[in-house]
Amino acid sequence: MASFLSRGVLSMSVLLTCAACGFGPMTSSNGDAGRHARLREEMVRRQLIARDITDDGVLAAMRRVPRHEFVPPDMRDQAYQDAPLSIGFGQTISQPYVVALMTQLTRASRGKRALDVGTGSGYQAAVLAEVVDQVYSIEIVCDLAEQATERLGQLEYDNVTVRCGDGYAGWEEHAPFDVIIVAAAPREIPQPLIDQLAPGGRLVIPVGEAHQELVVVERTADGSVHQFTAGGVRFVPMTGEAERGG
Repeated sequence: MASFLSRGVLSMSVLLTCAACGFGPMTSSNGDAGRHARLREEMVRRQLIARDITDDGVLAAMRRVPRHEFVPPDMRDQAYQDAPLSIGFGQTISQPYVVALMTQLTRASRGKRALDVGTGSGYQAAVLAEVVDQVYSIEIVCDLAEQATERLGQLEYDNVTVRCGDGYAGWEEHAPFDVIIVAAAPREIPQPLIDQLAPGGRLVIPVGEAHQELVVVERTADGSVHQFTAGGVRFVPMTGEAERGG
């Protein structure tokens, strides 16, 4: 999970840590709701529209999802900053721009099914849930998967299903997917994820070790696969099967 933008390169070097990464109850006072809505609008204007996020569905989703509910209580005041934040277990919630960019690159829209690899706190899954019909999300850290399931349920994201597991293998039971987003970097693109991509679908994934690229893989209507890079990035490495070389 990811990083901040600096001159076109997404990096983890401004990672903010938390003293205690347990997640408290949902915040719901009217005053807080209004303040957070204003902060989201400012985030969208300054961090997304001012860069290159133009997809109306993605912008609407970023305005709606309460990002502060996906970070630890002692970090909620920082939730809408232009930076990733620690969520514990050595993981982060990605910078807002990264989430928006990856979602936009997939061409996510209604009528589509998405696979989210690396659930983390559930923020990317929630953004996808605002845009597509159904989201399946996999998290290798079972404690995070459990927390995300509870949080998404409390926020009434009924079109998201989370399970604990190794995302390297995808989720064959629910394939094919029109949208696949991966929030950790393997050395090479996992073949199961390519295999589970529907015709017309897109996979967005960081790839590499010391040098990483954000790669977009597209399966065309005739079944052929093409890919291109969307810039340099810095994500945490993919663990599990990816560490063993697939």
